[in-house]
Amino acid sequence: MKNLSIRVKITLWFSVVLVAVMAMTFLVALSVSRSVIQKTVRDNLVETVEDNVDEVEYYETMPPEGQWNHADLYVEFRGGVMEIDDDFLDRVNGIASGLYQEDGTLLYGENPVANHTSDLSFADDTLREITVGKETYYVYDRALPAENLEGLWLRGVVSERQGDTQLSSVARVSLILMPGLVIVAILGGYIIAGRTLRPMKKMAATASQIGQGRDLKKRIVLRPGRDELHALADSFNQMFERLEESFEQEKQFASDVSHELRTPMSVIMAQCEFTMEYAENEEDYREALTVIKRQGDHMTALIEDMLSVTRLERKADSYTMEELNLSELVETVCGELSLLKEKEITLTCVCEPGVTLKGNRELLTRLLRNLIHNAYRYGRENGHIRVELRRDAGRTELSVSDDGIGIAREEQGKIFRRFYQVDTARSSRGTGLGLSMVQEIAWLHGGEVTVESELGVGSTFTVVL
Repeated sequence: MKNLSIRVKITLWFSVVLVAVMAMTFLVALSVSRSVIQKTVRDNLVETVEDNVDEVEYYETMPPEGQWNHADLYVEFRGGVMEIDDDFLDRVNGIASGLYQEDGTLLYGENPVANHTSDLSFADDTLREITVGKETYYVYDRALPAENLEGLWLRGVVSERQGDTQLSSVARVSLILMPGLVIVAILGGYIIAGRTLRPMKKMAATASQIGQGRDLKKRIVLRPGRDELHALADSFNQMFERLEESFEQEKQFASDVSHELRTPMSVIMAQCEFTMEYAENEEDYREALTVIKRQGDHMTALIEDMLSVTRLERKADSYTMEELNLSELVETVCGELSLLKEKEITLTCVCEPGVTLKGNRELLTRLLRNLIHNAYRYGRENGHIRVELRRDAGRTELSVSDDGIGIAREEQGKIFRRFYQVDTARSSRGTGLGLSMVQEIAWLHGGEVTVESELGVGSTFTVVL
């Protein structure tokens, strides 16, 4: 059973349930049909006797020869003529009819159990049962109401087995048709199961092609639909898109890292070769070591920022979230960084008091430091940086504004990419990972970061938490 395909398993379970249901239906139908057929037999007996009442007529004189029905029987009776229709002797559904006198004398017709009903008195419009051996018979009597026919009775008799005969016919037909219907239903179920599971085969084939060929651009293509399998296929396609995006980011990240590390390493190697060949005194060696240290510091900062970004993206570390007084944190960071006095830029901090939220102190400190350092780096001489914290419509907004060089509109969508720097002339002063880290920290806290900027006017970065 474990080695069978899902299609075969579904068909087998469907077949077992179908056979069980059909068998139960057959048994219930037989039980109900027996009761219904027996009632039908009794109703037919009553109806047939009632119809035969009209088949017996009385005439005071013999009708003219031209009006005779030669198929009917004409009997002299009580000074006149009694006409008995030829249909009287027709057995309808096994029902036998007999015409009797009051004393039980059979005048016409038949009675298969006459010997057993000779002592059975007549009872008008009454249906009774008698048992002959192991067989049950239904007997129905009807008095003839016509004038001059008083004292005559019609007695209809039918065997209970007449219903069994009909029931056997129904059962025989059912036993012939039901296996055919079961087979047709099973074949139909097998075909429908195959068509239903066809999208799963496509999904498995696509996943296999992606796994073997490492081609994440492939997608599962199905016919239009809104069922569960189409929803599953859409989920797989979304997963493939995210995987493709992640792999592309990893490839780009590896390429960017190689490129960023190659430059300082090239400078270090070139400086070492130059110093070993041309250095003549202590000052030359000191100058070379200064260049090497500067490049080493840049590489160290780059590696630390790369590790931080990677940890944020993968959430490899469990960052502790606690209730923070963000107003105090922002004022503390601004107080420390205002002492830099870089390019004689003035740092102003405007905080709404008592702003609290649940977050990680270290990460939010790094977010604010990165934004302020970025403002210093691209600010103008004797410029201004404004840090503002406020609560607005249930949201916490932290903004850092400067009046520096600004960012072109076409560049604003790229600045959060890793290693991307708008001003390449200042590339040696940063790693190109600061804004990428700000975005990851904002996402980690369920927020987002946006930028508004104009060339030559300045920029405003807003973090909404």
